[in-house]
Amino acid sequence: MLTIEQVLEVLAESLPLPETTYQMGEQAPLLGAIPELDSMTITGIIAGLEKNFDIVFDDEDLDAGAFQTVGTLCDLIASKMENSP
Repeated sequence: MLTIEQVLEVLAESLPLPETTYQMGEQAPLLGAIPELDSMTITGIIAGLEKNFDIVFDDEDLDAGAFQTVGTLCDLIASKMENSP
């Protein structure tokens, strides 16, 4: 079962302000709201999520909508976990 805390832990590993990351809620904005969330950071987050949740994202999964909020990212991960073999 996926929890928001698990996702926040992966985000905290990649973002430069880990103590702030742990305080985020499901509606916390990501893309466009966190200056440090650039393409290199997103690449690290994707790799961390794939490793921690044993999933593989397809290119079509990874659009700006997936990184709008912590909740949209959680939804994407949950969907991938449900559909993985």
